[in-house]
Amino acid sequence: MPPTANASALAFTTLNSVAADAFVHTLSGVFEHSAWVAGRVVALRPFQSVLHLHQAMVSAVEQASAGEQLALLFAHPELTGIEAQQGALTVESDREQKRAGLNALSPSEFAHIQANNQAYRARHGFPFIICVGKHTKQSLFAAFDRRLGNARDAEMTEALAQVADIALLRLNALFPS
Repeated sequence: MPPTANASALAFTTLNSVAADAFVHTLSGVFEHSAWVAGRVVALRPFQSVLHLHQAMVSAVEQASAGEQLALLFAHPELTGIEAQQGALTVESDREQKRAGLNALSPSEFAHIQANNQAYRARHGFPFIICVGKHTKQSLFAAFDRRLGNARDAEMTEALAQVADIALLRLNALFPS
C-alpha cells in the first residue's frame, strides 16, 4: 500500500504505536526514496506532534554521514528531468511539480530549466533541489538562477534545508491538523 493511501487512514497518534516496519512504510515517502530516515527515528517514539517528528527526522539527516546526505540529494529528481518526462516521479514529487506548474512549461521555459539542471549538476555535483511547494514557476526560475553561482558547500547546506522543507510539507499532507 503506498504511504499516502496508508497514512490517510492512520491518525498521527496511531503512528506512535504501530509496528516499526509500518511506521517506516508510512513515512517512506517523506524523504524521497530514503526510508532510512524514518528507520532512524522509529525508536524515538512517541512523538508529540508532526513538528516534533519532523525535527527528529531532520536531526537524523544532519547526523548522517556526508555520503548518506549526498545519496539523499541524489534520490531527488531534477525539475522536469528524465523521471518527470517518463512519468516515473514518486506520487509526492509529481504532485509537487504539477502544483508549481512544471507540467505546463513553454518550450523556452523547459529549455531554460534543462540548461540550468545541467549547469547546476556540473558545478555542484548533485541535482538542484528546491521545495517547489513554496514556489511559483517564476520564483523557481529566480532561485535557480541565484543558486547556480553559490559555492558547493553552501549549496549542499541549502539543498539539505530544501529537503527538510519538502519533508515538512509532506508530513503535513499526510497528517493534516
